[in-house]
Amino acid sequence: MIAAHQERSMPVSHATVWGHLADGRPLHRWTLRNAGGAQVEISDLGGTLLSWQVPDRQGRLGEVLLGHATAQQYLDSNAYMGGIVGRWANRIRGGRFRLDGIDYRVDRNDGGNHLHGGNDGFHRQRWDVEPDDGGLLLRLVSPEGDGGFPGEVRVELRVRLHDDGTLDLRYAASSDAPTPLSLTAHPYFNLNDRRPDIRDHVIRIDADAFLAIDAGAIPVGRQQVAGSAFDFREAAPIGSRLHWPDPQLRLVGGFDHCYVPRGEAGAGLRVVAVVTEPSSGRRLTVETDRPGLQFYSGQKLTGQPGRHGDMYGPFAGFALETQAFPDQINGPDAEGAILRPGTVWRQHTRYRVDVT
Repeated sequence: MIAAHQERSMPVSHATVWGHLADGRPLHRWTLRNAGGAQVEISDLGGTLLSWQVPDRQGRLGEVLLGHATAQQYLDSNAYMGGIVGRWANRIRGGRFRLDGIDYRVDRNDGGNHLHGGNDGFHRQRWDVEPDDGGLLLRLVSPEGDGGFPGEVRVELRVRLHDDGTLDLRYAASSDAPTPLSLTAHPYFNLNDRRPDIRDHVIRIDADAFLAIDAGAIPVGRQQVAGSAFDFREAAPIGSRLHWPDPQLRLVGGFDHCYVPRGEAGAGLRVVAVVTEPSSGRRLTVETDRPGLQFYSGQKLTGQPGRHGDMYGPFAGFALETQAFPDQINGPDAEGAILRPGTVWRQHTRYRVDVT
């Protein structure tokens, strides 16, 4: 077991029903609070982060996550809004891979490629949720053949909201057969709830390289960030970089690329990104032990329903997804993305929101 974060967590509110699945099973939302006045709401639908309210530098409580209004909108959405995605975060070329001499085909739901677990990935499944020492314990059993993947996978996710503003996510998973596995949370952040656009946010990504992509957003090779729009080793506004004449940006209309953060993956937490919003003073710090960090600037959020009856536009939010490398299962380091029986897959990621 990994030692608990030293900052204490506040008690969990009782679950409230906020929707139903087609078979009549109820869907719930749970609330975590900390001593600083922040609160996070999480649903058993997809393990979804529904809301995160955090004070700004004036002490005014405000929303820092994008979200839909109803459970049905989450079920209908293709934006993975706040959900836990799996079995495979990001893309698999052609929805195909070979494992131990056997060819597999998984859901193809992104222009012929596999994306984020497929049509009914973890973000659309009902997780079992229970209070757990001031936080929440989420469990999901993914049966053999789920989305086309081999093996029955059992996942646990422990969630804590600490008094220092840290949302702590600790995953563990096991399987009864070899299977690819890469899970991530998919929250969309906007650190200023008074502005529906994140292009003024200032981001630093601690990476010397990123994965260049083809027109299908599949990696084609590692590229150094130096001298390119992708160099965020020194903090820079997101919006100003979107105007650079970079062919990689034109392929997907903005940033939707996996970075290779500095430091050894699996050797413990390291800071991989810091984002600040000048007006509110809010700052997001991302720490993880994963090898990859997908930065998505939200350019395709147009038409996604918001939580107040509105519609989001392009660049309404950004995502920083901690994960294995896209299509890693088809690359030279495929073994590093395979969960085998008798082993436990673990991931530890922290999102901390505070003020500067």
